[in-house]
Amino acid sequence: MTAQDFRRLALSLPGAEEGSHMGAQDFRVGGHIFATLAAVRQGYGNLMLTAEQQAAFVTEMPELFLPIPGGWGRMGGTHLRLAAADAATLAGALRAAWQTRVDKNLAARRRRSRS
Repeated sequence: MTAQDFRRLALSLPGAEEGSHMGAQDFRVGGHIFATLAAVRQGYGNLMLTAEQQAAFVTEMPELFLPIPGGWGRMGGTHLRLAAADAATLAGALRAAWQTRVDKNLAARRRRSRS
C-alpha cells in the first residue's frame, strides 16, 4: 500500500477529514486525530490506538505494526509499514483507530453534558 492508499482509506471513514499537524498530513474525526502520515518518509502510516489495541496488532503482525518510539508509542501510537500492508489490513487498522477516536469523542461529550 502507499501513502495515497492510506489517505483514501482514512478519508472513506464516516466524518473523516484531512488536516495538518506540524507539517504532516493527519486524519481527524470530530476534530481529533486518529491517523497521520507524519512518518511517511520512513515508509510508515501512523495510527492512534489504545495501548491494548497496539499490543494486539503488534503481537498478531509484528512484521507490519510497531510502536512509535517514546511517549506517543506508550500511549498507543503505532507505526504501520505501508509497503507490507494489504488493503484489508490497512482498512481494518484505520477503522480501529477511527472507532477509538469516535468512542473517545462520545465519552468526552457525555462527561461535559454531566457537568
